Amino acid sequence: QVQVVESGGGLVQPGGSLRLSCVGSGFTFSSATMSWHRQAPGKERELVASISPSGGNTNYAGSVKGRFTISRDNAKNTVYLQMNNMKPEDTAVYYCRAIPSFPYGAYWGQGTQVTVSS
Repeated sequence: QVQVVESGGGLVQPGGSLRLSCVGSGFTFSSATMSWHRQAPGKERELVASISPSGGNTNYAGSVKGRFTISRDNAKNTVYLQMNNMKPEDTAVYYCRAIPSFPYGAYWGQGTQVTVSS
């Protein structure tokens, strides 16, 4: 029913940019809080950025403020994460999460690998 699918990951050089996309289906996307999380080997999964249903409110982890931007296009059921000035420390599997009102719950995507390396 509920599906959350990320795309856009890959290899990028330090200082470069990537844009991740996340498409949701099986729920009312415009009523769902959306967020991006990441997990590096040996580390716990951490919140990177979140955005409210209409896009009016956003939050970022301190480590990505000023470099990453979360946005959404409800007409396309898509949330984006624009990542600029990337650093090796950004290397991780990035996951998209949806929290819709119905069916209520937290729904995770499969993850997309982002590697920042020379």
